Amino acid sequence: METVPYLAIGAAMGALALATYFTKVVMAADEGTERMREIGAAIREGAMAFLRREYRWVSVFVAAMAVLIFVVLDYGRPWGAIAYVSGAVFSSTAGFVGLRIATAANTRTANAAITGPALALPLAFRGGAVMGFTVAGLGLFGIATAYLIFVELLEVNDGFQVVAAFSLGGSSVALFARIGGGIYTKAADVGADLVGKVEAGIPEDDPRNPATIADNVGDNVGDVAGMGADLFESYAGALVAPLVLSSLLFLGVDEDGAIVDLDSLRNLYVFPMLIGALGMISSIVGALATRGREGKSLAAQLHTGQNVAMTLTVVGSFLAAQWAFGDYLGVVSPFWLALPIVIGIAAGWAIGFTSEYFTSDHYRPVKDLAEQTETGPATVIIAGVSLGKLSTAPAVVLVVGAIGLSYWAGEQAFTEAVRASGIDVGLYGVALAAVGMLATTGIVVAVDAYGPIADNAGGIAEMAELPPEVRQVTDSLDSLGNTTAAIAKGFAIGSAAVTALALFKAFSNTAGLEEIDLNDVPTTMGLFLGALTPFVFAALTMQSVGRAAKQMIEEVRRQFAEIPGLREGAVGVKADYARCVDISTAAALKEMILPGALAVVLPLAVGIVSLQALGGFLAGALVTGFLMAIYMANAGGAWDNAKKYIEAGAHGGKGSDAHKAAVVGDTVGDPFKDTSGPAMNILIKVMTIVSLVFVPAFV
Repeated sequence: METVPYLAIGAAMGALALATYFTKVVMAADEGTERMREIGAAIREGAMAFLRREYRWVSVFVAAMAVLIFVVLDYGRPWGAIAYVSGAVFSSTAGFVGLRIATAANTRTANAAITGPALALPLAFRGGAVMGFTVAGLGLFGIATAYLIFVELLEVNDGFQVVAAFSLGGSSVALFARIGGGIYTKAADVGADLVGKVEAGIPEDDPRNPATIADNVGDNVGDVAGMGADLFESYAGALVAPLVLSSLLFLGVDEDGAIVDLDSLRNLYVFPMLIGALGMISSIVGALATRGREGKSLAAQLHTGQNVAMTLTVVGSFLAAQWAFGDYLGVVSPFWLALPIVIGIAAGWAIGFTSEYFTSDHYRPVKDLAEQTETGPATVIIAGVSLGKLSTAPAVVLVVGAIGLSYWAGEQAFTEAVRASGIDVGLYGVALAAVGMLATTGIVVAVDAYGPIADNAGGIAEMAELPPEVRQVTDSLDSLGNTTAAIAKGFAIGSAAVTALALFKAFSNTAGLEEIDLNDVPTTMGLFLGALTPFVFAALTMQSVGRAAKQMIEEVRRQFAEIPGLREGAVGVKADYARCVDISTAAALKEMILPGALAVVLPLAVGIVSLQALGGFLAGALVTGFLMAIYMANAGGAWDNAKKYIEAGAHGGKGSDAHKAAVVGDTVGDPFKDTSGPAMNILIKVMTIVSLVFVPAFV
């Protein structure tokens, strides 16, 4: 098993090689007409300029945190600080590379759509796959390398805490990238929709709309760079949780507990990395199996790769468990340690399917929601809110079931002697379930990032005035992209709950909290404060979108009023796109600071006062944060696809009163699904891992 970290590094390098190959495929495709190239260049320049400015702001926060880790924590001098900065650099690199290729793929996808979806779909997918395999490759490479250096080679004191600091670095970038990108994209989207579609009555992405370029830039910085950083953080956290947890649970077990030496203990540490490597290889095979075929359902083609990857990972998990634990003295049967991986994969798929059910126009909930537009925007809002809240029920049942089953499997895996030693072995099974959920991150992110590329392709087709049938192709790709995005959010949010539980237990063990006593007054106070935090976080991020959107709406109205011939589409009259891009950029950078800082400051403040209160705080935030994330992501996705369902011809189609009501619902849902909801799963993990990393400062 000494070779497993090297195997993980090899699999990670394979993922990065595939990303390089797909980059060459995308860049070799034709960009189309001169007008398409001009529009694509404007989107790319706006997106990269925002990302550079955002990273400059985030680097200040990262530097401050690195200094804090260096000064406050013994293991932070220097290894903890180095690991933290490394995690931030890896996460930033993944976002930068993915964004660069996504903005190149959108124009090429629009041009490919001229010949039909068979060519456009695989091109958009490969553009997204660059992000997916860069995220997963750098995540697995970073964790495996950090383990090798800090635990195996240097044998640093608190080496596993140092590895956790690497994950915290990725989480720090992810939090700000998700919030900043989400505010940017939704400010532009809301402004473009309300003034363009509702007030001016012009189509989405019409070149007359001054916010159009900003809207397309936002799709990239929010749904590509932000989402990529989000999944990097989720993936790294899922791998770190069982590493840290096993080091705390099993250290000190004597021979009666059947774990007799460090070499045997190593199997428990590296098994999650082995699953990560297998999942990576399976994702590579799945990505190569995703091809465009005439006459075959777009959804079926896009899901083929995911299904192949998950099936191969399930089979590989049993073989990996047999290799790792076939002759392991403390394990009854390797089967029981492969089972949590399978449970995690199945739960992730099931949570993704429930998200698809509640957000896809192929199913009853979205069709019923679209029907509510017949009576105006108020009923659309009521129906969407209720649908989103109802969608939490199956997600919670699935997560609870996954936790319970994986905990039970973990208990069955170990001998009576190990269990009798007082180790809560079932929690190791729970941590493995989180690894299973995100084992195929490469292809999950690829399918997710495909969505904004297809969306941008539609915008470019509209602005370049390509034939209507081209926009029909891109709209079909985009509608599927909304559904795949909801599925990826389901994976990320579900894994966040399971990973946060494992990290919470690691925090409790490190802090010496044997139990969280609700009869203890500080614990109860912390519980209420923690439950409150996701609501405050959601409010702050939505207010930020509202303030930024207000500026955007006023600017679009001003240009329509003051630029002669703009609304009418007079020849030679152009909107001032750059001004709208500047508004979104400035607003996003300003507004992301407060909600982002809360995730770090609050657990530190509570932990300094009372560890018991911090335990209650994390428990409260985990439960309400998970529910809020599911509710907001699914409600927003349902409103969006109800609008697209009507735009496809239902209930009067584009321009009807029902369509205007649906646009209002979609506008409300925009910050739900693309700002507050997705950032919620990062929030609960960041607060948990901050608490874990800084435990020595609290004790």
